[in-house]
Amino acid sequence: MNSERLHDPILITGCARSGTSLIAGSISLCGAFGGITRGPNSANPKGMWENARIVNTITKPYLRSLGLDPLGQYPLPDVENLPIPTDWRRRVEQVMLEEGYISGPWYYKGAKMCLFHPVWSYAFPRAKWVIVRRRSGDIATSCEKTGFMSAFARKEIQKAVGVNNERDGWLWWVRQHEKRFVEMITTGLQVKVIWPEKMVAGDYSELMDAISWLGLSWNPEILNFVDPKLWRARRK
Repeated sequence: MNSERLHDPILITGCARSGTSLIAGSISLCGAFGGITRGPNSANPKGMWENARIVNTITKPYLRSLGLDPLGQYPLPDVENLPIPTDWRRRVEQVMLEEGYISGPWYYKGAKMCLFHPVWSYAFPRAKWVIVRRRSGDIATSCEKTGFMSAFARKEIQKAVGVNNERDGWLWWVRQHEKRFVEMITTGLQVKVIWPEKMVAGDYSELMDAISWLGLSWNPEILNFVDPKLWRARRK
């Protein structure tokens, strides 16, 4: 495989339940290649937009090999003591090539990426990162109502992080992500931050700026892709 064939990637991350799928879907609509991505489910009716093979054969096995939660809930990686695989770039690019990449911008969306960002930044030092943000309380509420977000319903995990209830556990978890976001920015990674809730309110300026920065062309279909009803449902 000739890695020179591939552009430097667009890496989309953020807390789970923040709108990373919404942003990844929008970037895909604007022409970036993502390979074979996960489709809709009850938690993400518009689709997950996450490459299934990279998740199942690269990221989850890596986290499991360290005794960590492959869902990125608990326990979390210690970014100061992460083994850095030297073949990460080759393996990720191989997936993209085998799934049909020919040329142009490509992306990978993974909410868990920020939790072990040194692995990704070592593999792709010139990547452009999109960090998706959402208010902490809204994330915690969404996690409590989402079936696969279950770690902090467990009393032993609440005790391990020093909280007394599930909601405070999720708020602790959000703060760990926020620390990683600060690290990513202060260590000099190329980063744009997007708050999807602004889009639902009709303000697309952050996304439009990011689309231009990523070398993509704005697709008006995004206006139909963003469904305010879904976002309001997630807040109830």
